[in-house]
Amino acid sequence: MRRKCFAFPLFAATFAVLAADPPDIRECIAPADPGGGWDFTCRSIARVLVEEKIVARGIQTVNMAGAGGGRAFAYVVAKRGGDEGLFVAASTATIVRLAQNQFAGMTADKVKWIGAVGLDYGIIAVNKDSRYDSLSALFAALKNDSSAVTFAGASSYGGWDHLKILLTAKAYGIGNARKIRYLSFNNGGDALIQVIGGHLDAFTGDLSEARGLIASGDLKVLAVLSPKRLAPPFEHIPTAKEQGIDYAGGANWRGFYLPGGVSEADYDWWVATLNALDESHEWQEVIKQNGLLPFHSTGKAFVAYIKQQIKDIQRISKDLGIIR
Repeated sequence: MRRKCFAFPLFAATFAVLAADPPDIRECIAPADPGGGWDFTCRSIARVLVEEKIVARGIQTVNMAGAGGGRAFAYVVAKRGGDEGLFVAASTATIVRLAQNQFAGMTADKVKWIGAVGLDYGIIAVNKDSRYDSLSALFAALKNDSSAVTFAGASSYGGWDHLKILLTAKAYGIGNARKIRYLSFNNGGDALIQVIGGHLDAFTGDLSEARGLIASGDLKVLAVLSPKRLAPPFEHIPTAKEQGIDYAGGANWRGFYLPGGVSEADYDWWVATLNALDESHEWQEVIKQNGLLPFHSTGKAFVAYIKQQIKDIQRISKDLGIIR
């Protein structure tokens, strides 16, 4: 079933070139429990689509944690392959697991990649009472003793949150980075609870997951893994590079894919919609408020980006001994 599009003037020019009837969008799958980055991505885009009357009714966010996004990916491929009412949150973390062949029998070409809507930079943080006041101090302790700090993150072993620690440690000069202790959770929120509660030493994840705890003062961010400091209200967070650790590759794009069997018309509608959203004040405010940086890529260009990223992550994972 297709529904009439109710686009505000901001989007009218874009939608005029389409068939003026969007898919009957009902559901966004967030491949993690509530409180993480995928959950945030689903809920944020759904809210803007409804508030701007781009879609005619509310969109449900369905949380489906498991296997670093693998459970949701396999479910969409096997059970929802042609469902026009569904879209799925994805990120660099999704590509990492695909690149490492962690989703049994699943490859990137089994779904349709719509695009990315922003960059969510990685952070390394501790609770407010931690003895560590800088990233360099924390990694100095790790260089002395690889078991000195235990990290909590949302990805499984070898996943994106874990890779950020391994790559940062490598940049610091730690040769036995794989011995660093890392525990995985189903979402960033659960990992943060462990750190805030003093049960684990440090958090590795993304800024959007931690923004509330940063604002409350419960979380002390030692570094953002970006090339330069972020815009307000996060300009006080130092980068790893400022602290003598030459790693700034912690960017996690956030975006979406569709089931592989949806029509080209549905796919084109989504590409045009993300293009229009990128030009909207409403979406730019969402990005700014949550510490994301602008990053927009859709359609064929995004598919090419995904393919290259898979190759790059396969190389990195081999270098670090995650895969052979």
